[in-house]
Amino acid sequence: MVMSDNAKGLILAVASSAFIGSSFIVKKKGLKRAAAAGTRAGVGGYTYLVEPLWWVGMVTMIIGEVSNFVAYVYAPAVLVTPLGALSIIVSAFLAHILLKERLQRMGIVGCVTCIVGSVIIVLHAPQEQTPNSVEEIWTLATQPAFLIYVAATISIVLALVLHFDPRYGQTNILVYTGICSLMGSLTVVSIKAIGIAIKLTLDGTSQITYPQTWFFVTVAAICVVTQLNYLNKALDTFNAAIVSPVYYVMFTTLTIIASVIMFKDWSGQNATSIASEICGFITVLSGTIILHSTREQESPPIGTVTWYGSAESIKSFVDEPLINFHDSDYLGHQDLTWRRDQNASPKDSTVNVIIS
Repeated sequence: MVMSDNAKGLILAVASSAFIGSSFIVKKKGLKRAAAAGTRAGVGGYTYLVEPLWWVGMVTMIIGEVSNFVAYVYAPAVLVTPLGALSIIVSAFLAHILLKERLQRMGIVGCVTCIVGSVIIVLHAPQEQTPNSVEEIWTLATQPAFLIYVAATISIVLALVLHFDPRYGQTNILVYTGICSLMGSLTVVSIKAIGIAIKLTLDGTSQITYPQTWFFVTVAAICVVTQLNYLNKALDTFNAAIVSPVYYVMFTTLTIIASVIMFKDWSGQNATSIASEICGFITVLSGTIILHSTREQESPPIGTVTWYGSAESIKSFVDEPLINFHDSDYLGHQDLTWRRDQNASPKDSTVNVIIS
């Protein structure tokens, strides 16, 4: 029995989700270790590059992305992309076990909802229509509708990077995930074009000499590097329980839009099949929202830290703030205030750091 292209794409997409979901958690642990030894990635540090655990997560993600890359060659993005929800389920359970981020009962309901939505999409997915050359893909990429999408995407990314990142990057998750998702949609269509070119070349019709092939390779490389950079910032700045579903929802929505515009995935399908796919997609999104809303946020540390110094360095004997720090490890800010202990004697040099 010969396996259909859609079936091959389905198997590769599921395997990809398992690897990518695992990589989120491994990279998160690596980023935490790197932050303890140097500057956090969220504020521009690159200490994670010498952290072995981060590289393990990186290799795991590369394996998942390669599987995903090949899946796009065999199946349409409308089928492959929504199956990324499975990576959220993997990420949720591993975060529960390894990062101690509690998964509540409604979170399990969210996981089941994602699976149901994915099954609906698989059952109604269109068959892949593979172009016969890179030149055909180039014709699809230069149609007016897709050029408008590309122009809008680049404009929004530039606005997020130049204006919103310096002001809101550390407090609003949509900045980093927005950049990742927008660039990700261009990555997918470029990688799909490259994959088709490789497949045609292996079948005997070389596409290496076409300049369009190398254009798609350049675009994919730029988009992937940008994605990884801002995904690292998102993971280091925000809870992994938040990053995974938000990134998935935005990335999947934008990728499907880009693919439908460029490759015309819904061409030839009847209204019933398209409506079923949309319902399945909405079901998957609902599952991710449920999972997101019931996952436990990282709890900031609470307690006191004792500091010792000379009595002359104490500004006052009263409970007066001396130094204030602000930490934005999560969405809000927490104040760390140095205070003089009221019960201490005038010669006592102990000062407590109260974290509130």
